[in-house]
Amino acid sequence: MSPARTKASAKPEAKWNDTRLVKECLSGDEAAWAQLIDKYKALIYSIPIKYNLPPQEAADVFQSTCVELLVRLPELREPRALPKWLMQVAHHECYRVKRLSKRVVSRDSEENSPEPEVPPIAESLVQQAQEEQMLRESIAVLTPQCRRLVEMLFFESPSRPYAEVAAELGLALGSIGFTRQKCIERLRRQLEELGFY
Repeated sequence: MSPARTKASAKPEAKWNDTRLVKECLSGDEAAWAQLIDKYKALIYSIPIKYNLPPQEAADVFQSTCVELLVRLPELREPRALPKWLMQVAHHECYRVKRLSKRVVSRDSEENSPEPEVPPIAESLVQQAQEEQMLRESIAVLTPQCRRLVEMLFFESPSRPYAEVAAELGLALGSIGFTRQKCIERLRRQLEELGFY
């Protein structure tokens, strides 16, 4: 890799799409790999959580999915399919982990018994995970103030009072409602661009 290329790609743009990220990853750009994993870590980890796996097993599923991504990324024909592919890999890993944890009889005692078939991903699980990923991506491109406002008002439990939000963001108390509306409109436009609506 040339020194110019290293400098140019040492810090991937936050707005790089999956096609660009995959291309940079395949060219050996470690920063692009880090960004790709960072972009999809919540999506990958959400699958074992939905299967109610304990934290250690969820971490194992995450790690196995990332290893599979590293190995199979050169075979990916359509980078836009990456989120669904990651969900499928994580689903298969969850199924494997659950199957192994429920195994009571040794496979040695039943040499000819077939492996159970992996059930297809539940369509509702796929849809929910895709929508969550679109929301994460949309929030990530908001301005830092909007992102923090959305997090404080909608993702913290219990949600914070407007006075506390205004104080942390350095806004007038009376402007929180207006600012919230503007941030939600930006979020809505971003979600529409990603095909959420």
